[in-house]
Amino acid sequence: MSGAALAIGIAFAGGLGAAARHLIDTSLPDRVRARFPWGIMLINLTGAFALGVLVGLALDHPVASVLSIGFLGGYTTFSTASLDSVRLLAARRYLAALWNGPGMLILATALAVLGIVLARS
Repeated sequence: MSGAALAIGIAFAGGLGAAARHLIDTSLPDRVRARFPWGIMLINLTGAFALGVLVGLALDHPVASVLSIGFLGGYTTFSTASLDSVRLLAARRYLAALWNGPGMLILATALAVLGIVLARS
């Protein structure tokens, strides 16, 4: 696959990943999303696990780049998670902000490791 074709594939997959993130996040009822950003948490945790699986499979194929850089890059979001934490802090919901910020980072790291281990076994 040429560099241009790969870049187009990554861009297309990134758009699909972003659309999937939007659909998942907005499919949760407003009353659930108002209490805690569960959609973004779910998205980032499943994305970390999926990326771990891809890394663990050690695929040397352009499709791996399309999936990891493209789809999962568009699907997961550190910036939205960070903003959610700021909003929780502003609302004085300190425990929820701690769970959303460092908690998500710890869980996402653990799930990425789990994905790598499972893919290699």
